Amino acid sequence: MGLMIVHAGQSAALEGAQPKTTTLAKRPELKSTPTRDAKPLPAPVEEMRHAILAATQSGRIEDLIVPLEWNELKPDLAQGPVDDPIAYWKKVSVDGEGREILAVLANILDMPPAERRLGRDVENNAVYVWPYLAEAKLDALTPAEEVDLLRLVSPDVAKAMRTKKKWTWWRLAIGADGTWHSFRKEE
Repeated sequence: MGLMIVHAGQSAALEGAQPKTTTLAKRPELKSTPTRDAKPLPAPVEEMRHAILAATQSGRIEDLIVPLEWNELKPDLAQGPVDDPIAYWKKVSVDGEGREILAVLANILDMPPAERRLGRDVENNAVYVWPYLAEAKLDALTPAEEVDLLRLVSPDVAKAMRTKKKWTWWRLAIGADGTWHSFRKEE
């Protein structure tokens, strides 16, 4: 069941005006450290996250064009340059339509992010990385974190990552200003 929000601005105060309503999907609790500690995301980060999630819910990879166009530059998607992100995601998706990529995005954005501090600008130096496990010590996960890892990858892949002590799956990064910095599979 969704959450209903009623906007009661100045226009609603006018006689006969109806308040504007928006239905939002119920959101998971958001985290901001490499562990499961809760902290709200900055509004621009939350907006980009929701734009990406809206595309995943449509089932059409082409709907990722909206959040892509919010950026001045394309996010980092692969080792080399990617001219057309949609075509690239279709190519690397097992189904050839990009639905696997949408599923990955939905799954990792359902998890909390890790917060990385970069640079000296106190207000805008954070980068939020999904899933938080991409920044965690993989050889020292709690039982709950191991369950989160197994929600994302097969037991064999999880074991290999813990052995290598290195994240080798998809990760997404959004800056504190809402810029979509990257979405790529780590090797």
